[in-house]
Amino acid sequence: MSFFAEKRREVMTHIEGYMLENMHSYLKPIDTNWQPSDFLPDSSSETFYQDIKILRENAKGLSYDLVAVLIGDTITEEALPTYESWLTMVDGVSRSEDGGWMKWTRHWTAEENRHGDLLNKYLYLSGRVDMRQMEISTQYLIADGFDIGTGQDPYRNFIYTSFQELATNISHRRVASLAKKSGDHQLSRMCGVIASDEARHAKAYKDFILKIFEVDASEAMIAFEDMMRKKIVMPAHFLREMGMKIGQTFGHFTDAAQRLGVYTAVDYVEIMQQLIEEWKIESVRDMNEAGEKARDYIMALPARLLRVAERMKEPTMEYKFSWINA
Repeated sequence: MSFFAEKRREVMTHIEGYMLENMHSYLKPIDTNWQPSDFLPDSSSETFYQDIKILRENAKGLSYDLVAVLIGDTITEEALPTYESWLTMVDGVSRSEDGGWMKWTRHWTAEENRHGDLLNKYLYLSGRVDMRQMEISTQYLIADGFDIGTGQDPYRNFIYTSFQELATNISHRRVASLAKKSGDHQLSRMCGVIASDEARHAKAYKDFILKIFEVDASEAMIAFEDMMRKKIVMPAHFLREMGMKIGQTFGHFTDAAQRLGVYTAVDYVEIMQQLIEEWKIESVRDMNEAGEKARDYIMALPARLLRVAERMKEPTMEYKFSWINA
């Protein structure tokens, strides 16, 4: 094992105690947490068919792009087995069932699992979606896996999850707002509670990284710089439909999100700026020369990317997804 890998394992052990003490603030108790059935028609109710009819009527008001984004978000959430297996391979995560980081991974996964369940059932009942085509895309996304450029490094992994949880919070929150404007208050509430989960999860990973900066500032800064140079790719960047190559559908999905303002290049820059501020990057001390150079790169990056983002043209709508009936 290399010196750096050993140091990271020591750091992960160091912050494991903090994580276990604070899990209750990042995750909610299972018995009192919301479940998908709280937001969906009750199949045992005498009004079940009427409730489905109302749901379908409200879903008719959703725009084509909004349905496409909602499906892409759902497929992303349902690829959870990939994300769980990825987190268990991180250096410093004990494979023991009694290990603290394994406990975190299982509980985080359990809370996240509700998101795909809820959105999948909504889409099935809405009548707007070719469920078989969507299910094929979901199976492909899990089977294809993903490469997010973090390897087994816990620093890069937690930087990624900090960024990604903030991005999904924005996406679900904006979809909630658009659904409400379209008259689908039921969907708006669903996406709202999912966004709330993502915000808590983002706080957890951001706090983990903040703790890492306290004990291994130079390496944490270098890891942050490396992830920003590579650019944070979305979990669904391999998204495809039947008969397509890996990643062929992802660009069309992000185009729809950009057109709606659900998630844009400007949002990417603003998340980066938020992390720079919350991790107090400008005032981190006791770094080596490589760490200082990494900070210089990070501090200059948002302004440069914002200029690029502001020049980007809004993508035109040309693509027809196999997932959508109408």
